[in-house]
Amino acid sequence: MVDVPDFRAITVEALADMIRGGTLTATEVTEAAVARIKASNDVVNAFVAVDAAGARAQAASVDARIAAGEDVGVLAGIPIGVKDLEDAVGFRTTRGAMHLADAAAAGTDSTEVARLRAAGCVVIGKTNTPEAGWIGDTFNQIFGATKNPWNLKRSPGGSSGGSSAAVAAGMVPLATGSDGGGSIRIPSGVCGMSSFKPTQGRIPAGPAPLGAADLSTVGPMAQRIRDVALALDVVVGPDANDLRSLPALDGSFRSACDAPEAPTRLLWCTSIDGSPVDDEVNEITQAAIARIRAAGVEVIETDPIMPDVMKPFLLLFYGNMVPGYRHLIGTPAFDEITPGLQTLIAGAEKRLSVDAVERARKAAQALSVRLGAAMKGFDALITPMTVGQTPTSEGQGTVNGEFTNAWVGNTAPFNVTKRPAGTTCMGFASDGMPLALQIVGHQLDDVRVVELTAWAEDHFGMDPVAPFPG
Repeated sequence: MVDVPDFRAITVEALADMIRGGTLTATEVTEAAVARIKASNDVVNAFVAVDAAGARAQAASVDARIAAGEDVGVLAGIPIGVKDLEDAVGFRTTRGAMHLADAAAAGTDSTEVARLRAAGCVVIGKTNTPEAGWIGDTFNQIFGATKNPWNLKRSPGGSSGGSSAAVAAGMVPLATGSDGGGSIRIPSGVCGMSSFKPTQGRIPAGPAPLGAADLSTVGPMAQRIRDVALALDVVVGPDANDLRSLPALDGSFRSACDAPEAPTRLLWCTSIDGSPVDDEVNEITQAAIARIRAAGVEVIETDPIMPDVMKPFLLLFYGNMVPGYRHLIGTPAFDEITPGLQTLIAGAEKRLSVDAVERARKAAQALSVRLGAAMKGFDALITPMTVGQTPTSEGQGTVNGEFTNAWVGNTAPFNVTKRPAGTTCMGFASDGMPLALQIVGHQLDDVRVVELTAWAEDHFGMDPVAPFPG
């Protein structure tokens, strides 16, 4: 049997090079992924659908094209999972919702998935998500809860927790996610992975409409930031199916990580909205700041920049979500909505108005201007990715032992203000769970944020790998 490396012990780039160079075949790597999913998924519950036969056919096609001398792409033969909020040909997109459990299989890929496939990826299955991506955890009434490979009693974060768990458990080396309030950064951070939330529109979300259009973006997820960057180069660029999509960039995300330039000045805010911060999170953040300062970087602390950010965030989040559920109100299907989400939708339906959403958009604009003024003269803003500790599965995070929904309060502000943001592991809590530093860039400064995330990943030198299967 061919020895395919643990996907967590090799970069995506090196694995694709081995496939293109003939050391491994796409078929061998795909068989390894199928076997690892089969061995682990009953425990972790990261994948909600797997098409092994379809993946084998895709891999065989990649191998045939390589044998014929074709340039298959920089992600040749890389098996990927696709978050179940995004379309992939042949798979249902259930969005974790009971009323979509029997939806017809998608006939087209999302733009992101199509671009990954065109770069050589093998789509192996769909990964779990909370219904409609509504929460920073991953469970739903169709498929149940996903577990964190670092500790099976803990949440993998959300809403891209199926993807983060799949990568962190070594089932696949690459997956897709989306982020409307932290849903790439939170699961990546609590699963020990580096991550990047692009500026909205940097990666087109079409052809299917994106639920939280004011806030959300799609993006690739991997163990290390250079592999995220490699995939970013493939998926960015304009697309007619997404009116928000941005022009192509001049630079390369991956090239920016070759010799990342250190920051000169960083602004540091422990809690963006002033929410209380867990003592241990603060202690580990302080230690990370000390290491950054030891590298000669000036770090200036500031008070909470956006204490008023959560109201417009929630108005925009549910203002975008409610229209997708309005047709279910008063029908039996409404009773099948995840209970917590059902309560929020029912309340939002009564309170939301066009004027309220418009006020939230104006507030977001003002917050963006305020953030820009605060960051003037700095390379980036840094924060702990969360202000609290990772929750138990289907539970709440904690701050100093007290349960709170605000444990993730540092992520959503940068969806509201449409800023690019990266994360990387900065240390570990006393219970062994990884904790991440967040790096927030200036407006549209996506490449620099990825570069700074690579610098921080190198500087901290954690390279954390989950102790799974143990």
